[in-house]
This record gives sequence, C-alpha cells and structure tokens, in this order.
Amino acid sequence: MLEGRKVTVLGAGVAGLAVARALALRGAEVTILEQAPEIREVGAGLQISPNGARVLAALGLGDALEAGSQRAEAVDLIDGEAGGRVVRLDLARRRPGEVFRFVHRADLVDLLAAGARAAGVAIRLLQKVEGVTLGPHPPRLATAQGEEIDCDLLIGADGLHSKVRAALNGTVAPFFTGQVAWRATLPEDGGLPPVARVFMGAGRHLVTYPLRGGRLRNIVAVEERDRWAEESWSLTDDPLALRIAFEAFVPEVRGWLDRIERPNLWGLFRHPVAARWQGQGAAILGDAAHPTLPFLAQGANMALEDAWVLADCLARAAPEAALAAYQARREVRVRRIVGAANANARNYHLAGVRRDLAHLGLRFAGRFAPGMLMDRFDWLHGHDVTAPVTG
Repeated sequence: MLEGRKVTVLGAGVAGLAVARALALRGAEVTILEQAPEIREVGAGLQISPNGARVLAALGLGDALEAGSQRAEAVDLIDGEAGGRVVRLDLARRRPGEVFRFVHRADLVDLLAAGARAAGVAIRLLQKVEGVTLGPHPPRLATAQGEEIDCDLLIGADGLHSKVRAALNGTVAPFFTGQVAWRATLPEDGGLPPVARVFMGAGRHLVTYPLRGGRLRNIVAVEERDRWAEESWSLTDDPLALRIAFEAFVPEVRGWLDRIERPNLWGLFRHPVAARWQGQGAAILGDAAHPTLPFLAQGANMALEDAWVLADCLARAAPEAALAAYQARREVRVRRIVGAANANARNYHLAGVRRDLAHLGLRFAGRFAPGMLMDRFDWLHGHDVTAPVTG
C-alpha cells in the first residue's frame, strides 16, 4: 500500500525521523520538512526502555543504539534530604532481551537521521511551516518563505505546538502544573556506574544518570512552585535559583549543583491528549498527539512506538482506514502512560507522614519482594508494537 506513495513529514525530531525511516523502508517516498538550519537537538539525556528499543531494533538500528548509548543496570530511589537508598530497581535482571539504555538526545537524533537518509528520505532544512490547511483537497502547507506545498499524505511530528494538531483539533491552551524543571550536564571522568539515581524530597526531586560512557552526568531537577516559567527548551536560569531550591538536599547533590553554570529551565505544562490524531489526509504522532510530563521516561519511547504503528497501519490499508486504525491501536495505551507519568510526579514529592509511610513500604517491598516493583510496569516495558498483528 505504501510503494511509491509520497509522504511529507513535519519535524526532524525523534518522532519524525523514526516514522520517516519506517515508511521509507516500506517503499514510501518520504520528505521531511525541518525549520532549523541543521538537524540538532537541545536537551540532554533520554532513557530508552525495552518497548522503545524493540522499535529501533525492528527499524534496523539496534546496533547503532547499542554503539551510541549505555546499558542501564538499575534505578536507585534515594531520600534526598536524609540520605540513604530507599529501594533499588534492578534492571539488569529483567527478562531476556529487555534492555534499558541511557542515550544523549543528540546521539539518538543523529542515528535516526542517518537511518532516515540511508533509507532514502529527503530532508529539507530551513522550512518553517506557518500554516496547515485541511479540507476536501489534499493537505496544504504555507511556509515562511511564501511557498505553498500540497501533500499527498501529511504527518505532523512537529512537537508541542504542532500546526497539524491545531488543524485537526483547534487550539487548546495547556495549563501550568505548578512544577518547573532544570536540565544540565556535567563532565565526568567516565567512572559513573550505569545507574539512574532519583533523589526525592518534599515538593521536589532530582534525577541523575550517566551519558556517553560516563563522560557526562545528566541532571534533571524538578520543583513545585507558584511562579510559572515559559514552556521552552532553550530558556536558561540563574544557577543560584537551582541551588536554593535544593539547599536542603544531601551534600552530594549540592556539590553537583555548585558546578552548574547555565542550567536550562522550562515550565511543565499539561497538554491534553489530542481528541483527533488523524483525518483529511493527515496524522500526528509523538508530542504533537500526546505530550507527557517527564516522570516516566516515556516521551521518546512513545514516539518510537507511534512511528512503527503508523507505518504498519499505512502498509496494510488505504490511508483513511489506516489512519483510523493507527489511532485505535495507540490511544488507550498512550492515555494510560500519560496518567502514570502524572502519578509519578506526586509520588516523588511526598512530605511528612505520607512520605515516611511510602518509603517504609518501598523498603519492605525491596527487601521481601524485589521483583514486584518492576513487575508493576510489565504492561509498559513488556509491550511490543513490532509483534505481528492478527485479525
């Protein structure tokens, strides 16, 4: 069904590059329109869980992922104020083939871009799309350069402020969650253990893990507060504000924060999952369809899953039926993941008696039923969108 079909993808991030390769491998003629002058990524670390790694392997990029990332062995939940490990989640003892990896966002984008180009995808840079028109005619794009582009099939991988999502659903204002996040990376000597460490405190938490073989330390710090911040990946903040927010944390954490000179800051806003993911010759995926808070490490993994399922559906049926099947196959799972991420934010920030009881329960489970905590997420990490679909 895809052989020779022309597909236009907006956005050269994780979702756009992955869906472009998936479609091109099935015979489509794919063009990506990217507004930036080069394919590059801001931000820092990502965690690729088994459900996302399966997609990369199915796309023929498993070896590239292994070469460009680091295997994760465990997650430690730590009392950020009193110190001491609350519980360890052992990732290394999962089922055969279930691999968790730490990867720099830029490295993941680079391997996906190389994979897209190798599959024959054309990538056009400096293509800022200012308008998307859907209707009885084929989707039409208006660029900042004054060009009008008619698309046979349009896929919006254009992120939080997606023009394609707006064309399908109208504009819905997100709301501020009362949380802000700082991101930073620090150079290290390569000796960091392959463990994600989550330091939890009242109204705040900090996550750190190694990147690029331990030569970088990735840091994401989240605080609950009334003052909102812009929803932007490129905004920087005074490092003193970050240090003050975590001044009650253990010396190890404060020592890292003392080394940060220009942290990135962004406000965390909750966007609803889009009601319509497709229609009139267009579809959306990744953050354009279902933005999520960063508390379950599933943003990139969901985008990879979307890419595979969308391409698979388009290979099986004519576009109208295929796009409807794509949303049907993805929506229930995505809503469950977004809800679980929202819940994790609350769990990390407990205070007082509730926090003491929660930590006691985690310690008990870690000692007497260590597999139980990881088994709670079998529905998430054990899912395989690349498995054959029957019926």
